[in-house]
Amino acid sequence: MTTTESNSLYSDLEKMSVKDLLSNINKEDQKVAIAIQNVIQEIEKLVIEIVKRMKKGGRLFYIGAGTSGRLGIVDASECPPTFGVSHGLVVGLIAGGDAAIRKAVEFAEDDKNQAWKDLEKYNLTKNDTIIGIAASGRTPYVIGGLEKANQNKLLTGCIVCNKNSGVAAASQFPIEVVVGAEFVTGSTRMKAGTAQKLVLNMISTSVMIQLGRVKGNKMVDMQLSNQKLIERGTRFLTEELEISEEKAKELLLKYGSVREVLKLY
Repeated sequence: MTTTESNSLYSDLEKMSVKDLLSNINKEDQKVAIAIQNVIQEIEKLVIEIVKRMKKGGRLFYIGAGTSGRLGIVDASECPPTFGVSHGLVVGLIAGGDAAIRKAVEFAEDDKNQAWKDLEKYNLTKNDTIIGIAASGRTPYVIGGLEKANQNKLLTGCIVCNKNSGVAAASQFPIEVVVGAEFVTGSTRMKAGTAQKLVLNMISTSVMIQLGRVKGNKMVDMQLSNQKLIERGTRFLTEELEISEEKAKELLLKYGSVREVLKLY
């Protein structure tokens, strides 16, 4: 039996009080960060290789099914507004297509050839990176996509939550975050999903920083798509340039980004 399918450490969940349920879930969640700490070196190796290729025009693709696929799509979709990059630079693909984002598509993850068909639509190059996301590490959709990516000399990595999985075997840079049994047996949307989300945050954020998309500790290329982000950009310019809020906001709206305003000073 794999770790992600092993029995919960807790029994008779339906008999627990709400406080005990929450406390025990939280107790299990605290194990996630420690599990990730144990694989920092593996994450580092993958990020370094991704950055090398993206500096040459490469892109980053996530492939997954179910919760894992949705997490990849979330991470990819947050890169343009956060870092001001194009929507095609980081791409999330899910087994079953966009319809599967909201509703499970039966047996979509079992087609070993479909991920590569989905990826081929993007005219892949040798500078692109494919990261497979699968808590179990045995999803055919992900394994097939990684195997074809390897055959075509792309960089491959993965985020899995079991040791010695098929997905890891198909990856040049596997990241195996073993978080242990889930609070609800087999419910990998819990600790495994949290681990995957945290690792994805680490990968995309560190890659974007390495690509120059952050100055100091600020998102200087973020899209001004709502009032909150305009206020954030205004605040940064006020602090950085020691000017009034009114002047900072005026410059921000005129030039469209924090970075463009900073170029003037």
